[in-house]
Amino acid sequence: MTAPVPYIFLPGTAREALTFYAGVFGCSARLHTLEDFGRTDGPPGAIAHGVLSDGPVTLYAADATGDQSAFHSEGLMFSLLGAAPPATLHEWFRRLAEGGRVVDDLQERPWGATDGQVVDRFGVHWLIGYEEDETS
Repeated sequence: MTAPVPYIFLPGTAREALTFYAGVFGCSARLHTLEDFGRTDGPPGAIAHGVLSDGPVTLYAADATGDQSAFHSEGLMFSLLGAAPPATLHEWFRRLAEGGRVVDDLQERPWGATDGQVVDRFGVHWLIGYEEDETS
């Protein structure tokens, strides 16, 4: 069984978002436009389907067209707990915070874990952290 993969519709920012995430996570972004798919329900250069690949995060995104609603989220976080070495997680947190909003600084907690939350410039809420025993 495979894990669920988020697929988000963005308000005309899918190209920018996926390119940004590819830079943050060190992976590739494959982008297909409406024109590539022969669609006429939006601007030809709008993203009809995009995906992050070859990296630690898989995410699908497209530009909202027609009557599709753009992504808006409350009560949901994309969790990257223990997904990479601590130094990498700190870098991801820093990069995702650029132009976004830190909800809770990445810091050591009383129970020994280190975590923090950030909402990036595209409105995606991330929980990033690790347990100290994951560093060895």
